[in-house]
Amino acid sequence: MIDREHKLSVVRQAKLLGFSRGSVYYLPRPVSDGDLALMRRIDELHLDYPLPEVGCCKGS
Repeated sequence: MIDREHKLSVVRQAKLLGFSRGSVYYLPRPVSDGDLALMRRIDELHLDYPLPEVGCCKGS
């Protein structure tokens, strides 16, 4: 969408498209293997021990 070689500046292109400049320059960081393993374990625990939904235990 943003063409860095275009005659319009990146800032102007972002404004025309309704993007923030920060989102144009943002580069995501890779997730480490340790973080992925931790997230996987948290997912497993949530599946093994599901919590009640918010608002399910309201008083009468």
